[in-house]
This record gives sequence, structure tokens and C-alpha cells, in this order.
Amino acid sequence: MWFDSKGRPMIDTTLDMEQYDCPFVDTTDDHGVAFSAVQWDFDRVNDQLETRMVVEGDDRGALSDGLSTLRAHGNMHEFDLLTRRDNVARIRTVIAETEAMATIRDNDGYVTGPFYIEGGSEVWHVGFDDREDADTTLAELERDNEYDVLERTNTDLPEMQGFVQNAGAAMTLIEGCRDLSDVERETLETAVSDGYFESPRDATLGHLADEFDVSKPAVSKNLRRGQQKMIERVVEALDELE
Repeated sequence: MWFDSKGRPMIDTTLDMEQYDCPFVDTTDDHGVAFSAVQWDFDRVNDQLETRMVVEGDDRGALSDGLSTLRAHGNMHEFDLLTRRDNVARIRTVIAETEAMATIRDNDGYVTGPFYIEGGSEVWHVGFDDREDADTTLAELERDNEYDVLERTNTDLPEMQGFVQNAGAAMTLIEGCRDLSDVERETLETAVSDGYFESPRDATLGHLADEFDVSKPAVSKNLRRGQQKMIERVVEALDELE
């Protein structure tokens, strides 16, 4: 996918796109919510995009209003609320193909990374195997959409090889984060943000214990468990990098 028979590099383009027929963009234009893609799959038979998204609202009310607007959008074919907690939700949706999506697909473009939607615009990562296809797509997108090119790079073979080789190490670190319990993650985040690991320390165990309303031994235990899990994963990742 990344190289043609002549060895030309992938053209990787990051766009800040305003799609007027996109339910997600419309919703963020009217409500204080943001969407982050977790998974996406395009149905070429029915010209539909299925996604699983994490939705974050400015508060619980903004999330409720945003989800209601999204569900009722004319371009929304299917909507399922999978989970919700406070001002964050995870949803599954199926939407009709937007004009921008069709333009990119018609010119042999493909999505190279997750997309993020907030404040009436959407950040896309799109790849092309041919420079002319990339230029043609950008020209055609201007007819019915507004966008800014945030970045455009030509990724050559050595860079791609390095990315592939390091992907396993990156996933190892991600899995380490997933191994943390909610308490361990929150304890580590607070310890870092409050300066517990600084030298000299800006926070003590007593300070952290007060933050979580637990004893010093309890907060120390949560810190040690979280650190041990992350350090083990870091060592695994270092081995994979070597």
C-alpha cells in the first residue's frame, strides 16, 4: 500500500476539514462535545461508514444534548449508546458516505490514522500512493468543503520500516496503561502533576493520601503497584526496540 512499483513514497496528508453533511461535525458546531474515533470500517456495497467513537462533553448536560442531536441527524443511519459515565460515552454509529469521503475514495485515498472532531471541524489523516492523486483530491475538495492542510509529508521506505518495527513497542506501552486499575492510574497521574517525582519533591505521600482520602500506606501501595506495572512494560518495550 505504501509504495508503488516505482518505489514512490506514500503522500501522508493531515487535513482540518469542515464537512457540511457530516453528523459529527454538525453536532460539535452546536454543542460542547468532541468525538475521537476508536474504530472505523467502510461498507463499499452500501456506501456507509461504521464507527465506534469516544464522545466527551464539556459536562453531563452537553453530552446528553450532543448525543440527542447526533441520534436525530438526517445522515445518521444507526446509533447505539454502548457505555456512558459522567461526561464521557462510547457509541457505535453508521452514517452515509459524505461528499468529502467519496472524493477521497474516488481518487484512491485511504485513512491512515484516527480522526478527531471538535468545534465544527474534523482532523483527518489521509494517505495517497501517488502525488497527482493527492493534488487532484485537494482541488476537488475545495468545491464543496472548507479545509486547511495541517501537514503534508512524503514518507519513504526507511521511515515506514522504522514505524513498523517500533509499532510493537508502542502497543506494549499502551497495554501497560490498560493494565492499570482506575485507582492506580489516578494515583500516578496525580503524583506526576503534583510533583511527587520531582527532586526535591513538591508533594509528599501525606499530600497524596489527603488528595484521595486514604492512609499513607494505602496510597504508597497504589503507587508501587502502578509503577511496577508500567516499569515492566517499559522494559518489554525496550527489548522490542532493540
